[in-house]
Amino acid sequence: MRTGPVDHADWNYRPLLGYVSRARFRLALSLLPKRAGAILELGYGSGVFMPSLARRAARVAGFDVHSSNAAVAAALRAHGVEADLRSGDGRALPFADAEFDAVVAISALEFVEDLDGLCAEVARVLRPGGTFVVVTPADAPLLDWALRLATGKDARSDFGDRRSRVIPALRRAFRIGRERAFPPVIGTVVPVYRSFACHELT
Repeated sequence: MRTGPVDHADWNYRPLLGYVSRARFRLALSLLPKRAGAILELGYGSGVFMPSLARRAARVAGFDVHSSNAAVAAALRAHGVEADLRSGDGRALPFADAEFDAVVAISALEFVEDLDGLCAEVARVLRPGGTFVVVTPADAPLLDWALRLATGKDARSDFGDRRSRVIPALRRAFRIGRERAFPPVIGTVVPVYRSFACHELT
């Protein structure tokens, strides 16, 4: 199902675009713990990534600004996945302190205005030693042109200047450990997506 104007879950199933879009999930999985007690996904959208998370955690939860949480939860349940999905305005996460072993955000932070506030909330709900995994698209005119060619979408109209603000906000709030990029060979020079495993500041 489509939960909002920037939810493009169908892109995951297109021939070439789908391979690129699903690369985000592969990046996230490479940085997430193999097993966890509880994982929270920020910006879960249609719930496409939830089955993969459910294979890694005893409990999965999600937060998004859209109000389709009940419908997405029902669709996931039909596929054998139980998820605690909640909605809100994004200023505060409706979860307890130190509730999650890992938090993951895939192509979500670039839609957030108050990145510092969200990072503070993520730090609050993470358990000591937990991991915040972020996958974010690169801010590059050539890639924006390719996106427009493949989908007709204008990245600037969706993101504004927020892509350039994601990594500095992460560095202010967390210690960044491992980093990965896609494509894996040239991604460090011309990345399509960048991913980060973030940990509490020490």
